[in-house]
Amino acid sequence: MALNYQQCTTSDLKTLVHISKETFRAAFEKDNDPEDFETYIQEAFHPNKLAQELGNKDCLFYFVYDNETLVGYFKLNIGTAQTDVHDPNALEIERIYVLEQHQGKKIGAWMLQEIIAKAKELGKDYIWLGVWEHNPKAIRFYQKHGFTKFNEHPYYIGTDKQTDWLLRLELQ
Repeated sequence: MALNYQQCTTSDLKTLVHISKETFRAAFEKDNDPEDFETYIQEAFHPNKLAQELGNKDCLFYFVYDNETLVGYFKLNIGTAQTDVHDPNALEIERIYVLEQHQGKKIGAWMLQEIIAKAKELGKDYIWLGVWEHNPKAIRFYQKHGFTKFNEHPYYIGTDKQTDWLLRLELQ
């Protein structure tokens, strides 16, 4: 396995929309009301919304490849693009997904190590993220890598109010 990542540009929009929907569906569709879920998918991953985010210098999307095969992606937010904390000394991981057929190969752990290195390179003090309270596999993954819970916030899938745990990893 030869993993690498590349920052997305506006020319990657079609692929970004596709992989965003595919990975989110695989992860959460079975656990949500179909109508609320579809509403969320159409809004969160609408081409216009993702194009706007790609145009924001504080939103950073990256495709992850095994050699030349796309295996996942991640989205980082800094500065004013952060969704909750809004700390200039922090980096938010908003999305980190591996395509279903490539899971179990430690790609997520590799991605997280690359994100940690990028956060340090950017001079950040800590990384934070939100993870659904009913996603024990993800919670265990982040805790195994040193993240600790510091708060909670509401997260809506359509009209369904859910709770995300806010986790943080100190870098200093």
